[in-house]
Amino acid sequence: LQPDVSPGNCWPLQGHQGQVVIRLPAQVHLTAVTVQHIAKEVSPSGTVISAPRDVAVFGMDADGEEKTLLGTFVYNVAKEAIQTFPLKNAPLPRAFSYIKLLVKSNWGNPAYTCIY
Repeated sequence: LQPDVSPGNCWPLQGHQGQVVIRLPAQVHLTAVTVQHIAKEVSPSGTVISAPRDVAVFGMDADGEEKTLLGTFVYNVAKEAIQTFPLKNAPLPRAFSYIKLLVKSNWGNPAYTCIY
């Protein structure tokens, strides 16, 4: 993932569901997750149906074996483009090196889901 949120310059996940595992630069005590998608007004298609909708976040150990559910949330395309979601039980008693972002559904695009 790159810090470029130009319309169309996303990390596409095939289909309306998908997942991505992100290696953090160090072990981090997570308290919240922020998700961003482009606004409808700047979308080349005029829609944001490729935005993630139902999302779960997991903390993972270095070998990827142990997963801890950190929280679930709904990214709402009717709200601001940048949305922050506090994680359950934050601050957590342990730090994580990896997080898994599991997109359970998007806003209606059957072909792909975009993560910015």
